[in-house]
Amino acid sequence: MSTASDPSLWWKQAAVYQIYPRSFKDTTGTGLGDLAGVTEKMDYLASLGIDAIWLNPFYPSQLADGGYDVDDYRNVDPKLGTMEDFDRLAEAAHAHNIKIVVDIVPNHSSNRHRWFKAALEAGPGSPERDRYIFRDGRGPNGDLPPTNWQSHFGGPAWTRVPDGQWYLHMFAVEQPDFNWKNPDVHEEFLETFRFWLDHGANGFRIDVAQGLAKDLDRDDLDDYHVWADNFMPDDGSHPVLDRNESHEIFKEWRREVFNRYDPPAFAVAEAWVNPKRLKLYASPEEMGQTFNFEFAKKDWIRDDFHQAIEAGLATARESGSSATWVMSNHDVVRHASRFALPQVRTPNYHQLALDWLLRSAGSSTYQEDRVLGTKRSRAAILMELALPGSAYIYQGEELGLFEVADMPWDRLEDPEAFHTIREASTKGRDGCRVPLPWVAADAPQLADPEHDEFGTGASFGFSPAVQADGTPAEEPHLPQPKWFKDMAVDVQDADPDSMLNLYRAALAIRHKLRNEDTDVTWLPEDQPSERNDGANGYRGGVIAYRRSNGWASLTNFSSEPAALPTGTLLLASGPLTEDGKLPQDTTAWIQLDE
Repeated sequence: MSTASDPSLWWKQAAVYQIYPRSFKDTTGTGLGDLAGVTEKMDYLASLGIDAIWLNPFYPSQLADGGYDVDDYRNVDPKLGTMEDFDRLAEAAHAHNIKIVVDIVPNHSSNRHRWFKAALEAGPGSPERDRYIFRDGRGPNGDLPPTNWQSHFGGPAWTRVPDGQWYLHMFAVEQPDFNWKNPDVHEEFLETFRFWLDHGANGFRIDVAQGLAKDLDRDDLDDYHVWADNFMPDDGSHPVLDRNESHEIFKEWRREVFNRYDPPAFAVAEAWVNPKRLKLYASPEEMGQTFNFEFAKKDWIRDDFHQAIEAGLATARESGSSATWVMSNHDVVRHASRFALPQVRTPNYHQLALDWLLRSAGSSTYQEDRVLGTKRSRAAILMELALPGSAYIYQGEELGLFEVADMPWDRLEDPEAFHTIREASTKGRDGCRVPLPWVAADAPQLADPEHDEFGTGASFGFSPAVQADGTPAEEPHLPQPKWFKDMAVDVQDADPDSMLNLYRAALAIRHKLRNEDTDVTWLPEDQPSERNDGANGYRGGVIAYRRSNGWASLTNFSSEPAALPTGTLLLASGPLTEDGKLPQDTTAWIQLDE
């Protein structure tokens, strides 16, 4: 059944805009974005042409991990608003025909959650403690943790409580892992899903979907680690990640909640697993869709992107779902900066090395060509948006924002900056979470404009000038750099050639031309990279594909201009050559002559 004939399948070809609420728009002057700020900017969101918004966690939280440490799954953090604010947001979104996707965090709660407090009070062996993963320690007095695991954010993945037992937290110490063998946990999340659907949500993004089921009753636990990568087992045998039992949990959600609503609820899984296993999460019996993070891990190399497209389409075919495309989100370095760095493929996840380079800005090796990064970003979004499936757009990428890599250490919030086990000097994920610039004239005051990157006072329109009591607004929770001025919404809104207006134009055309096909046809112009025996490895090439309705996209990675097929030019990420060819790092959309 097609999306057009079944509105409940809206998500299969959707453009979804990801909102990190604390950094989107502040209406109270506290320096934190809030739900009312999302409602205030609903006209802006509608002008982009998106189909849905995905809200990162807005629940009560101590912010040990950007809100992913949840105190109460069925409430709004008072610093971000009230349930009435959420209801108003839902009403405004639906009035603009925009769906709402709520972030759910089922792997772990906060250590301030009522259940965890009860578990500490009840003691070993109690029903309350069984909702989490508590174990006795090793060694003569139980002084050693149950395994040698290091948490995702660094340090031991086990913390000891006063009565001597240890609890598992694959992430921060404030994020104890749930025990999904306990029926109370199942019912808690079934009720949570119902709650948000009854308040107007249309679907869910499932955090750490690969982590729910766990098997700690085995003697080889020390042979594994608890953060995901592409080299995990592909048979579901890892003790704590991507286990086969997790899929019974997802089927329960689909059977007991999602399919009982009209239309059925949508879900997309965040599952960092072996690519061979993604199809399981995207099954119609489970989530229905899963993120394909391959785009977000690629350098600006034609063959790498081509491989990511082929893999994404293959996963969609195997799962009976639709593909997803993601270049940036709240956990990775913004792609404008990634594309602005030297693009040198290595066998050892060069992208991660670039991430750490960016997050350690200030070293002599830090290089960022922002003109080139912008040009490639413009080409990349057209290459992405013409593909079949759903595109996930992270707030600020429509402005072409770069990573804020040199943020002062005393302003950082991300636990990854202080506890990471990978590199002691990395600055975590805050560089992609800086509050958005709305108004250029409302720029912070710079003590030394020639040298200081960050100022004080105003906030590019992110916050009002004063709080409700008339006192000056607090500074944004993360500092904004002075170069945000040239990328503010009002500046780009007035420039017909801006990144913002390119996104608007592309999404408008996409709405008109998208259809129900789930695959592409590679054009004769599609050409692989050529081998360069120098340090740069493979370079050049063209990605060229068409949809079944004759809509074609061509992206040129080569220094030589590429010829375009015969047809009508719909949109280009940059100017063509005088003789009508496609320059390097440029994408064109063509309506082919039949």
